[in-house]
Amino acid sequence: MTNRGTGLALATLFMGLMSVAGGAQAQEEVANFYRGKNVQMIVGSSAGGGYDLYGRLVARAIGKYIPGNPTVVVSNMAGAGSIVATQHIAIAAPKDGSVMGAIFPGALMEPLIGDKGKVKYDARKLSMIGSANNELYVCIIRADAPQKTFDDFLKGNVLIGASAAGGSTRDFPLLLNSVFNANFKIVSGYPGSTEILLAIEKGEVQGTCGVGWSTISVQKSQWVKDKFIRIVAQEGMRSEPQLDKEGVPLAYSYAKTKEQQQVMQVHYEPLTFGRPFIAAAEVPTERVEALRAAFMKSMADADLKSEAERLKLDISPITGAEMAQVVNRIYDLPQSAIEAARAAIGSK
Repeated sequence: MTNRGTGLALATLFMGLMSVAGGAQAQEEVANFYRGKNVQMIVGSSAGGGYDLYGRLVARAIGKYIPGNPTVVVSNMAGAGSIVATQHIAIAAPKDGSVMGAIFPGALMEPLIGDKGKVKYDARKLSMIGSANNELYVCIIRADAPQKTFDDFLKGNVLIGASAAGGSTRDFPLLLNSVFNANFKIVSGYPGSTEILLAIEKGEVQGTCGVGWSTISVQKSQWVKDKFIRIVAQEGMRSEPQLDKEGVPLAYSYAKTKEQQQVMQVHYEPLTFGRPFIAAAEVPTERVEALRAAFMKSMADADLKSEAERLKLDISPITGAEMAQVVNRIYDLPQSAIEAARAAIGSK
C-alpha cells in the first residue's frame, strides 16, 4: 500500500472512531438529561377512550427504552379534537423533550384544512415520534334506528354525536354530508368518544362517524356481539377484512369522481398514522431520535404486545420519519383539492 493509501485508510478509521465516540457521547448526554426525570405524556382526549388506551399503553413501556429510563406520567387534555393538547405542546409546554403527546390525526391536519388562523402551530414542524397503528374509522348507528344500510344512513336524518371542530367525529360526517349530499343532524361538543358512546347508549343521539374501529371493537365489543349497534360504513383508505366479510362498505369506494376521491383522500390518508405521538418542534434532534427509537422498541416490547392483545388493540406502528413523510405529502397536494376538502367540513 502506498503512503497515500495508508493515510486514507488511517483517516477513514479515525473518522469512524470519532463518529462512534460522538454517538456514544450524544447518547450519554441524552441519558443524563432524562435520568431521574418525569416525562409527561399528554393524551389529547378524555380518559377511557381509544386514544387514551394507546397513550397509557405506550407510556407504560417507553420509559425503559428512553436513555436514562425516566418515569412517564400520563395526563388528559381533551378539547377540540386534540387541538388544545397539540397547541399546548407546540406553544406552552417545555420544549426540551420532557413532554410528548398522544393526539388525534386530525390535529395535524387542522392547520391545513381547518379554520384559517384558528391554530397557532405548524404541523410540519412538530417532532413526529411515531404512530402505534394504521387506523380505520367507522360509522355506527343504533340497531333500533330505521336506517339499515349505508345508503339508508346517507339519506336519513340521522342524529349524529360529535366532538368539536377538528375532531374526526365532527368532520367525517360533515365530509359525507358534503361529498354524498347526506343529511346528518350533527350534535357537536362532546369531549370525546367515551361521551359520544354514552350518548348513543342513552339514546341522546342515534350514531356517530369518525370513531376508531379499534375503539368500538375493544370498548363496545358487547354492543357488536349483541347487535345493539350496526356498523354501516368503513372510513379510511383501506378496509378491515373482518368488516368486509360482514358486507360493511368502504365509504371511499362510493366516490364517483376524481375530485370526490381527492377530497376524501385529504381527510382519510392521515389515518395512516392512526395513533400519532408527537413532541414540540424545538426538541433537540438527538432527543427526538432517542424518543423515536424508544417508541419503536416499545412497539416490540413483549409486555406491551401481550397487553395490546388482551385489550384487542391493533399494533401496526410506523416510524416518526414515515409519519413526517405522510404529513408532508398531504400538505403538498394540489391547492384545489385542499380547498375543496376545507369547504367540505365548513372551514372558513
